[in-house]
Amino acid sequence: MIKKKIEDICNRQVEREGFSSNLYLAMASWAETNGFSGVAGWLYAQAEEERLHFLRFIKYINERGGKAVIPELKMPQAEYKSVEDVFKEVLAHEEFVTNSINEIVSLTMEEKDFNTQNFLQWFVMEQVEEEASVRGILDKVRLVGANNMYQFDRDIMSLRTPPANAQAGQ
Repeated sequence: MIKKKIEDICNRQVEREGFSSNLYLAMASWAETNGFSGVAGWLYAQAEEERLHFLRFIKYINERGGKAVIPELKMPQAEYKSVEDVFKEVLAHEEFVTNSINEIVSLTMEEKDFNTQNFLQWFVMEQVEEEASVRGILDKVRLVGANNMYQFDRDIMSLRTPPANAQAGQ
């Protein structure tokens, strides 16, 4: 049975993962309507991955005897100045999610909830990959500059790291 403190903080993460998916959908829409179909494709794929994280938390809470709460999600930002600004925001958001996951891990250690701590290890590694991937994309964006976005946009999907669960065969 999941402890109430752990259930509550995991439900908070449900909301954060749902917001992440919506944030990336909003960014994808911005990119698509501004002629960056490759960037939009990357962001749509990222939004779907975040939706799967959202579901993973919901299922875990329920499987442990808790009750997952499906939250109302706030509307994400919809306008950006540039592709670089989009990816700066992606990086800042992924760093926020990393800190959130680390908070949950810390609480599981205090509460001696080794089941949830084990469940979270996948997310800990996923966040390392997410941040590294986005930092690499930002490096490329800076290298090509604002005037050479065509080739970057065309090739961005080759920079996408496969989701951790795809690598683990899940």
